[in-house]
Amino acid sequence: MDDPERFRRLLEEEKAVKLNLLAALRSDITSVNHARQDSNVDDEHDPEGATIAFELSQASALLEQSQRGLAQIDAALERIAAGTYGLCAVCGVVIPEGRLEARPWTPVCVQHASSRL
Repeated sequence: MDDPERFRRLLEEEKAVKLNLLAALRSDITSVNHARQDSNVDDEHDPEGATIAFELSQASALLEQSQRGLAQIDAALERIAAGTYGLCAVCGVVIPEGRLEARPWTPVCVQHASSRL
């Protein structure tokens, strides 16, 4: 790995995006919960659009996905600090720089990523 600092910056930028997204999603979930509490409307039978339950479920799923992404970013930053960033966690080979540019948080090489699918 020639320039782990460049990847640290990429990861920090992505982390900031994820943190902003998490804050927005938490706010959305809070708003939907308040709407649900303040309303006596039977939204399950409302022909006008998505139900409150659906919106809450969708926001919760996005929140969970974003939290997993944030954990992956934090783990990659820890690998940079430990000096193991850019090495496959399974076989130890150098992860191609192109893969790291596309997925800077990845802990595995292409071969092991495809075996995880």
